[in-house]
Amino acid sequence: MSSLYDANFSLPIEHVFRDPVHDYIHVQHQIILDLINSSEFQRLRRIKQLGTSSLTFHGAEHTRFTHSLGVYEITRRICDKFQRNYATQTPGDGGWDDNERLVALCAALLHDIGHGPYSHTFEHIFKTDHEEITVAIITSPETEVYNVLAQVSEDFPAKVASVIQKTYPNPQVVQLISSQIDADRMDYLLRDAYHTGVNYGTFDLTRILRVIRPYKDGIYFQLSGMHAVEDYVVSRYQMYMQVYFHPVSRGMEVILDHLLKRAKKMYLNPEIQFNDQLNLLVPFFEKNFTLNDYLKLDDGVLATYFTLWKDENDPILSDLATRFLDRHPFKSVKFSSKTDLALIEDLKVIIREAGYDTDYYTAVNNSYDLPYDFYRPNQDTNRTQIELVYQDGTLVELSKVSEIVSSITGKVRGDERFYVPKEFLKPRTSEEITLFEDLYHEFNRYIKNGAITDPNKPVEDSLK
Repeated sequence: MSSLYDANFSLPIEHVFRDPVHDYIHVQHQIILDLINSSEFQRLRRIKQLGTSSLTFHGAEHTRFTHSLGVYEITRRICDKFQRNYATQTPGDGGWDDNERLVALCAALLHDIGHGPYSHTFEHIFKTDHEEITVAIITSPETEVYNVLAQVSEDFPAKVASVIQKTYPNPQVVQLISSQIDADRMDYLLRDAYHTGVNYGTFDLTRILRVIRPYKDGIYFQLSGMHAVEDYVVSRYQMYMQVYFHPVSRGMEVILDHLLKRAKKMYLNPEIQFNDQLNLLVPFFEKNFTLNDYLKLDDGVLATYFTLWKDENDPILSDLATRFLDRHPFKSVKFSSKTDLALIEDLKVIIREAGYDTDYYTAVNNSYDLPYDFYRPNQDTNRTQIELVYQDGTLVELSKVSEIVSSITGKVRGDERFYVPKEFLKPRTSEEITLFEDLYHEFNRYIKNGAITDPNKPVEDSLK
């Protein structure tokens, strides 16, 4: 029986989306257009790509929708290049089989479809997993996405899902979507850099697409393109340090985390009655949500609840909602594993004496990333390392030939911060100091150059 979506079937005239990063995004298959028009994919228009980072970088209002289209477009360009220049000639020769195009394009487009509002914070509170939900959306007969995919073949949804799960048998397809240099990362670095207004995430995408090659075990890059790949790795490192781990964004994320935690605790207390209905969040508070419940949530839904919570009787919930909506982030100071954790407990005592519940007004936040890693046989899990190829076909791992990449390979980067209400570190008004002036000054005895230090030790000792 012929399929409505044959792998070689193309739209009579391609559909295009104008894009600030890729200029045009070219849709050439009916299945891709139908997936884009599905309700589950359209929901991504209502979910910001960078979550609370938009409260630090005001231009970062772009969505998961635009990013997903970008990942699709980069994958499409790579498929075109592979088919034109490196098409398979005989089985097992490591060339590109264009029969894989449709599954690669669908996986690229749908790779983030399971993200929820403020995804990582929401996942932490309600124990959801966006990758598991992505697979559920793709494989559940109740979704529009599944019904579009199933018209290719009965097993096609499972094939697309297996790419997301990294179990698809063709490593070329998997690595295009998920590896240390994939279409996902290449798009979000360029897109996030564009919308945040920074230059850190920029790199030469055109050159990388020029030197990418398929082979039997996945993808590699010509050695002549090493500097473009090197620039990509460094750009990713800089974006994490300067944008994704920005302390103000993390301060807003701490408030969001505590706000949802407080709402959950209040709901589970039978003696407390919310002023307004919580219908869309109840399944998550009660840990019995369905896929349909999940798909009803987006950034706007949560923002509406936060607006209502500003008028709740609970002073903590109301205050946290106000701080989040009106952008009053918690401030932070650095500390390290060398710091005596007892100092943080001392600081919490001071905060409690000022009348704050430290369960909701303090937090230890750790943000770390491994900029690049290589294969280690004795590790339980390994990232797919970036391979370069010499003219004679010999492969070499990137950090072996790049001194710059070697300097950050296998080294975790990031910091640990202790978050507190802004008024303890930078009071907004003189009244805020007057309310607890002695405690404010006692608190700041522990702070020097933006880091926690022991006020009872000489500076040179506290830094050891």
